Amino acid sequence: MTTLVLAHGAGAGSSHPWMTRVAAGLEARGIQVVTFDFPYIRAGKSVPDRAPVLEAAWRDVWKGVIERAPGAVFAGGKSMGGRLASIVASKLGSDGFEPPPAGLVFFGYPLHPPAKPQQRRDAHLPHIRVPMLFLHGTRDGFGTPDEMEDLVDRLPNATLRLCDQGDHSLIAPKKIDPKGELLEDAMDFAASWMSARA
Repeated sequence: MTTLVLAHGAGAGSSHPWMTRVAAGLEARGIQVVTFDFPYIRAGKSVPDRAPVLEAAWRDVWKGVIERAPGAVFAGGKSMGGRLASIVASKLGSDGFEPPPAGLVFFGYPLHPPAKPQQRRDAHLPHIRVPMLFLHGTRDGFGTPDEMEDLVDRLPNATLRLCDQGDHSLIAPKKIDPKGELLEDAMDFAASWMSARA
């Protein structure tokens, strides 16, 4: 059994339609998915907690999953949730994931805030020792295709899957992709990538 612990983005919790669609889609592809809500979502707040609180929540969830999940366990998430997984994975000992995940899966990694390319969020990524998969839309304002290609070129254990015309949620305009097949293709790729490394 292969498991992915999937964290939500900053703006919505695990019950958001995007999260439920991806969780169900990956389950249909043979990947067990575990989702959770960060403390601020459980408290009914809209503004994320400070980083130490979010990271501690990630570690607590990870500990609970890893104790009962058979087989390979991956960590990842949408936007902020994936970035936080990468931050925890870059740390050692009690500050990191113990044991480390089989790999990390990022659905729309927020390399920088939109229109602020100088505010990079990648300094910790070279410290990660497990495989990483970046699924990234070519219309994503949090990182251009060129920026993502340059990033992954500098990370020897990383794979980039550019999703043509996809936005930060890997969704293409309906006139181009009326059935939402771009996200389905991303899930196909993610499931195959994890299965190959399980």
